[in-house]
Amino acid sequence: MGLKVLVIDDEPGFLQMLHVILSRAGYKATTVTSAEEALDLVEHKEYDLCLCDMKMPGMSGTEFLSELKTRGIQITVIVMSAYGSHEAAIAAMQQGAYDYISKPFQSDEIILTLRKAEEREQLRRENRELKSRVAKDTNSSPLVFKSDGMQKVIDTVKRIAAYRTTVLITGESGTGKELVASLIHNSSPRRSNPFTPVNCGAIPEGLMESEFFGHVKGAFTDAHGNKRGLIESSHGGTLFLDEIGELSQQLQVKLLRFLQEGEIRRVGDTRSRKFDVRVVAATARDLAAEVKADHFREDLFYRLNVVPIRIPPLVERLEDIPMLVDHFLKRTRERLAINRSISIGAEAMKLLMSYHWPGNVRELENAIERAVVLTEKPEIGPDVLPEAIREGDDGGGPSSKLNLSGLSIKRNRRSMEKTLIIRALEASGGNRTHAARHLEISHRALLYKLKEYGLANTENREA
Repeated sequence: MGLKVLVIDDEPGFLQMLHVILSRAGYKATTVTSAEEALDLVEHKEYDLCLCDMKMPGMSGTEFLSELKTRGIQITVIVMSAYGSHEAAIAAMQQGAYDYISKPFQSDEIILTLRKAEEREQLRRENRELKSRVAKDTNSSPLVFKSDGMQKVIDTVKRIAAYRTTVLITGESGTGKELVASLIHNSSPRRSNPFTPVNCGAIPEGLMESEFFGHVKGAFTDAHGNKRGLIESSHGGTLFLDEIGELSQQLQVKLLRFLQEGEIRRVGDTRSRKFDVRVVAATARDLAAEVKADHFREDLFYRLNVVPIRIPPLVERLEDIPMLVDHFLKRTRERLAINRSISIGAEAMKLLMSYHWPGNVRELENAIERAVVLTEKPEIGPDVLPEAIREGDDGGGPSSKLNLSGLSIKRNRRSMEKTLIIRALEASGGNRTHAARHLEISHRALLYKLKEYGLANTENREA
């Protein structure tokens, strides 16, 4: 089910256009023509995001934000303005707006802005949970484990959290790199300031520089107003760069300069500005190998790798599985409002302990959620676990699962690629971004291959 977006604008034609754009992108849009009507709605219904015009008859966008704050209503608001007023946008953000976008805008631009807000809101929820746990027990951790490998991760986080030094988190997809990054932030003096996560592989290359550094009005064709970048928005806090290996060479140079000088220049601007931002990066790639292959700058690699943290894959910490299973059982039952007791059976646990886990903790969580939904018994058995787990497929022998035609690599390449793509989608619970990481290809390349192999209609469960 798509996220619920409330859209406020006094132009019916513009509302209709936005409704079509948002619906095509998978959002559930509700449109209203006044801020007063919107206030009545948010008092009684919950919305994930809100798009609000700045200048409307009656209550303005800025007044709407102020009223939200007065009533204690929390919702991520993106303001829209056709007047290109930088001052008005700043005033809106001072009242609590997350971002602003200038009219007219391209459909891709508004969807990208919503996706960023969506990621930020998800991390904010996780941060609130983390802070709540820390308040109850200062020695608590949001990570569920008993293994020595994960204890080393936590010990490192505790030692370096208070310092501004850059951190490079490495580990396979699904191991929890983002959770460790948020733990570093919430254990630091920066915890009350923004934690800004960004998936470097999800931003179109042509928009990367503007997204990171912002732009000024007139910098390029669609730059109808000034825009803050991700670095500027993270001032005083932490910028988490997931999949750092996806950055272009040009952006690597500019990021290195920021790490060295602490200042940036918006696209089209003539002056630089200083910002206090801690950078935590993460990657599933072997960046040292990428440096040797001239795909990643050596100087940036060493600047990021000041404090390396490696998160071990789940197969290296199988002793954590029973605790993780109990945790995911409880969380899934609470989230799905399942009142009956459900536990894991001995045979099912044996299969979980013997599986290779190419999708790591994320794959385990998806498997438990599936089992909880499918089981009709108080105890989860092997029959409701995914087929790969039941058959003990560890990904090591593709010829046992593929319909190979002779020994020709050329003839069998398509069959192998299609099978690996299907496996990656299953391991990631249908999340294409995560599946691309498993396959070690870009998200764009995965979309092309899904279309090529007739898999484009597979359900996409982007988180």
